[in-house]
Amino acid sequence: MSSMQTVRRAIVIGNGFAGAENQCIGLVRALGLSDKCTLYRVNRPRGGINERLHWLPVSVHKQLEHAFKWMREWRCLGKKLVPLPAEGKDVLEANARHISKVARDTFERDGPILVVASGRDTIAVASSIKQLVPENVFLVQIQHPRSRLHRFDLVITPRHDYYPLMPEAQKQIPLFLRRWVTPREPPDKRLVLTVGALHQADSVALRNAASAWHDEMAMLPKPLLVVSIGGPTRHCRYGADLATQLTASLRSVLPTCGSLRISFSRRTPKLVSDVLVAELSNHPKVYIWNGEGPNPHMGHLAFADAFVITADSVSMLSEACSTGKPVYVIGSERCTWKFAYFLKSLQCRGAIRPFTGEENISENWHYSPLCDTKKAADEVIKALAERGWRLQPQ
Repeated sequence: MSSMQTVRRAIVIGNGFAGAENQCIGLVRALGLSDKCTLYRVNRPRGGINERLHWLPVSVHKQLEHAFKWMREWRCLGKKLVPLPAEGKDVLEANARHISKVARDTFERDGPILVVASGRDTIAVASSIKQLVPENVFLVQIQHPRSRLHRFDLVITPRHDYYPLMPEAQKQIPLFLRRWVTPREPPDKRLVLTVGALHQADSVALRNAASAWHDEMAMLPKPLLVVSIGGPTRHCRYGADLATQLTASLRSVLPTCGSLRISFSRRTPKLVSDVLVAELSNHPKVYIWNGEGPNPHMGHLAFADAFVITADSVSMLSEACSTGKPVYVIGSERCTWKFAYFLKSLQCRGAIRPFTGEENISENWHYSPLCDTKKAADEVIKALAERGWRLQPQ
């Protein structure tokens, strides 16, 4: 094997969730390999009782799903069943043996493969690839795999994943449960710690978005306030009450805005979106994206003068805080555990402020933008060099 191998291609192993897959694609993009990247996906069964089985390993979940399907077919006595529509059917199923064979068979001609995975469901497949062809791949796992870090060449995870080791967190964990809370060991040399999530919103992407959305957004009255709404989570619960609070605060700041644009995520409950649509959709300064047509998210990042973001979304906050523009957060008092720590870390950096409805949106403030994706890419390049590998020169 040559002493200096060149990495010219990448494989992303996703789990079907945009928040996880965008982190992988963002890293690959920062490394200059997005044009030579193949996406595979670990597909977990969905719909019906499957929604209650996400705690199971994917392999066990699939076996149970096959058993349920057999029982349904047996009970139907030959009646034709209409299957649920397949999600991501144009994306290849992640199979560790198949990917390993590709890596081994093409190594002499094409060199090693950078494998980037994110999310709990991808850990088994990604680590199996590393075990099968350790000399042919470099494996990066994004988000903490919780244990056995030696299975990966590099792990990239936000600093708040280590919140359970902090004294204030230990006080919240009953003594008999502490041995089960992960991670249990401090970071080692395989770890790259970031402030927030990785993403694709780099300077080139924002310039492209500014060009693509120029006709719709460039001439909007300034300042443009963009409101991005996620959805409640286990550690950040809210409902129509937060929507009502947000609506009242937005009405208060509208006189200081030139334009206001609102978008919802796929996680936003209807009872939340209904409140904002009912109260604000008829205001002449307000535009609410209805989910149809191209998603304006990247255009919003490019053209916004300030943001209001719900506290639940690490991804949306990380993207907004990478622009250097003012970011206001609503609902942070409802967040607990490591998510409260993440918000506190952003506030200490001066990147975010609570949204109260008393703000003058034309006012600005400055902070050092997050650059987690570039930092992570630099660490990957450094780790590759230690192994005697390098990226293909761009």
